[in-house]
Amino acid sequence: MTDKIPELTLEGIELDAAVPTLTLTPEAPEAPVAVEEPQIEPVEMDERLLTEEERKAVEEFSKKIDIRDTNMILQYGAAAQKSVASFSESALSSVRSKDLGEIGQDLSKLVVELKGFGGEERKGLLGLFRKAGRSIEAMKAEYGKVEANVEKIAQALEQHQITLLKDVAMFDQMYELNLKYYKELTMYILAGKKRLAEIRATEVEALRKKAEESGLAEDAQAYNDLVNLCGRFEKKLHDLELTRMVSVQMGPQTRLLQNNDTLMIEKIQSSLVNTIPLWKSQMVLALGLEHSRQATAAQSAVTEMTNELLKRNAETLKMGTIATAKEAERSIIDIQTLRETNEKLISTLDEVLTIQREGAAKRQAAEAELGRIEGQLKAKLLELRG
Repeated sequence: MTDKIPELTLEGIELDAAVPTLTLTPEAPEAPVAVEEPQIEPVEMDERLLTEEERKAVEEFSKKIDIRDTNMILQYGAAAQKSVASFSESALSSVRSKDLGEIGQDLSKLVVELKGFGGEERKGLLGLFRKAGRSIEAMKAEYGKVEANVEKIAQALEQHQITLLKDVAMFDQMYELNLKYYKELTMYILAGKKRLAEIRATEVEALRKKAEESGLAEDAQAYNDLVNLCGRFEKKLHDLELTRMVSVQMGPQTRLLQNNDTLMIEKIQSSLVNTIPLWKSQMVLALGLEHSRQATAAQSAVTEMTNELLKRNAETLKMGTIATAKEAERSIIDIQTLRETNEKLISTLDEVLTIQREGAAKRQAAEAELGRIEGQLKAKLLELRG
């Protein structure tokens, strides 16, 4: 209870962070069980990687190694390293010169040609049957044009297929050659390690004891020189191990490239032996259906025309008969016409009478106005005389 209470704070805590669980019990929360990663057994490079004949060859070759020969140490295993480097360059050149994108473009062109047949909208084969007015000749002409393009693409795909088949065979040879380099480097490394272990166990140990017993500087220098030579040779063997690892990785890489080419060959083969023939058979069905559609359309047009003519004839006969009957029952002069004529005549007489009355009233008003005007004039003249 005398312990200092820890200070709680909200600073630096994310809002979405998990909230810790508080408890008054002394039991601690169970720690998450760590998942053990599978142990990977390292590959030990020893004579178990070799056959009996290869072991004998390594044993004999190790005896010829002279680590005191500086030039030998520099050139040790160099030929195998150069072979691996040349092999890597060859694989890189093969990948660099191969344009799988071009094959993909040709396959895309093939899909476009096969899907795009049928109509100006280029909406695929189904668009073929939506064009009711298209003629067989137009379909055949378009089919011939598309077929020519498809044949060109098929020829290009066949050339790609031949090239890829050659590449697959070449990758088999490269894989076998890489196995040879891998085995050769393994033998160089094992022979070098064997010889290095012998020298360190015998010559180096002997020189160390001699230098300790004699105390002479030249003996100590001879011991030190041999130790340095062993270190240089050990570094050379490490370089060979790195090159060997490159060769180990080149094996699956070569198989991956070969598998990619094989998959592309299968894709091309499927297009040549399945897709194109199926498209052509579909075209045969399309043309046959178009023939049937046109025949059906023609028959339907004849039927529709016959029904239309019958309807028109019946309608014409009906209209003619009714018009004739109406005309026969009609009087020479319709009562309605006489009624309208009489109404217009009465209206005309009324308007004439109104006009006459208005004219008489206007004349009376004019006479009164003339008398007034005359009186005004007479009065004005009398004024002038006085």
